[in-house]
Amino acid sequence: MWLIMAVLSALFAGVTAILAKCGIKKTDSDVATALRTMVVLLFSWIMVSVAGSAGTITQISGRSLLFLVLSGLSTGASWICYFKALSAGDVNKVVPIDKSSTILAVLMAIFLLGETEHLAVRLGGTVLLALGVFLMIEQKETDDSKGNGIWRPYAIASAVFAALTSILAKIGISGVESNLGTAVRTGVVLVMAWLIVLFKGKQGQVREIDRRELLCISLSGLATGASWLCYYYAIQNGVVSVVVPVDKMSILVTVAFSYMVFGEKLSGKAAAGLTLMVIGTLIMAIWS
Repeated sequence: MWLIMAVLSALFAGVTAILAKCGIKKTDSDVATALRTMVVLLFSWIMVSVAGSAGTITQISGRSLLFLVLSGLSTGASWICYFKALSAGDVNKVVPIDKSSTILAVLMAIFLLGETEHLAVRLGGTVLLALGVFLMIEQKETDDSKGNGIWRPYAIASAVFAALTSILAKIGISGVESNLGTAVRTGVVLVMAWLIVLFKGKQGQVREIDRRELLCISLSGLATGASWLCYYYAIQNGVVSVVVPVDKMSILVTVAFSYMVFGEKLSGKAAAGLTLMVIGTLIMAIWS
């Protein structure tokens, strides 16, 4: 079941990237992140109510709460960097770098969480992922013409924070109902997102958001909420070093939609990289 949930997480995450891109053509990325987090939080608490786990919030240990908060802070930082990168660069350029967090997360899971079963297989799969990511982010000089490459540092920072998120969440969600854990950490992300908006004085832009973009932002929030609920169920019940690569296969959905919606095509080298990433993920999933 946890592997199925990881696959569903990938599907929803892939849709999220496209909807988010549609929602930040004119809208500031920080404002969009804060708004979509509100949708995610509402969706998360609805699922907590359905699961009947709201009453157990007082039973969360101090250690679990600490790591859930740290995971939320890391997620917030990753989001802010990710959507800043999306607003300045093409989806097909930003997403592969963001997905490189998979490599770091797998290595951290092996060495920090002790997930050493089938170690040779997982390390081999990680090597294929690394090669795939390298091929996908290898760009021609003219590729940075949009935004003069300003998107790249944000995409890299997004990957680092995303990797930390998975490890912190695995520790924090131990002994906590997965829907409740997701809701708690989403609350932390929401506070962080709005503090950024207020600090930068962008709150006035909320009233000026185009209705079509607001709809896309809201839908991306729903997709994110669905992805998170599936992802943290998989994280809690499965193997992090397998769940993370499977979840990152959302790039397949993203690439397909970016071609259909934005007309963004993959080069031959990028397509080869994507193929290696898929093979590496399948190897780790099959021998999980």
